[in-house]
Amino acid sequence: MGVLDEPFRGSEAVRLGRVSADALRGPRFRRLFPDVYYRADGALDLANRSKAAFLLIAGHGALAGYSAAELLGARCAPRDADAEIVVPGRDFRERCGLRVHRDRLADDEVVEIGHALLTSPLRTAYDLARWLPLTEAVAAVDALARCREFDPKQVLDIYDRYAKARWRRRVPRVVALSDPGAESAMETRCRLALVLNRLPAPISQYRVFDADDLLVARLDLAYPHAMLGIEYDGAHHRGPAEFANDQRRDNRLKELGWTVLRVNADELMGHPARLVRQVRALLSAASRSRRR
Repeated sequence: MGVLDEPFRGSEAVRLGRVSADALRGPRFRRLFPDVYYRADGALDLANRSKAAFLLIAGHGALAGYSAAELLGARCAPRDADAEIVVPGRDFRERCGLRVHRDRLADDEVVEIGHALLTSPLRTAYDLARWLPLTEAVAAVDALARCREFDPKQVLDIYDRYAKARWRRRVPRVVALSDPGAESAMETRCRLALVLNRLPAPISQYRVFDADDLLVARLDLAYPHAMLGIEYDGAHHRGPAEFANDQRRDNRLKELGWTVLRVNADELMGHPARLVRQVRALLSAASRSRRR
């Protein structure tokens, strides 16, 4: 890959004649870390910031946390997340845009992707489960378990290795709440808004079929016994074609006796109690109806 395509070490690029020292100091490049550069017009997303961080520590540690999750394909990090590394000693200090974790890694807890070393899917899930607040931790484990196809309970294998690890006690609860059926962090947030308020856990990605066994819908979350579905409407639902398709599908579900609640980001982040009240009321009504 060319020197302009990804972050690179300036001293090496100069030595190989790919760029001049004067050019590095000019407007075409930006300095991300000591001796680590990237082209000024390049996308400075978490993936590239993480690759830059690995160049800084190459041979002395691995990418971890949100950086590892990003390169593993789990899109669970906030847009402004810092690059994260794990190193065994105190050779590296935190700086703007870089978080440093000092910890041990077993040989089977590191993988190589591209030219970078990073914590394995299970180790990444274990770390994020203990480093992050509960909701963000569950969302991260959900995303990793889904894209890397592991059972969240396998994270406990890493948990069992480190009896004295910092914040270790958080991990079992995160694992217990995890559901790899979630297809986005917001779906996880929606499910947790219900479960953490003592409502039954809904089923993720529930398939509804008609009398002819034809698929009508795949619901983000569902309570089949109550014929209640919950859909999170992200940005991709806002176009006219998507809206029309959603409406047709909801009408078909209504014909089959289903109730569908639609939730957007503003409602979920600003008024989660409203969703909890609606779901509780609908579940109670369905329970009363079954008893008649």
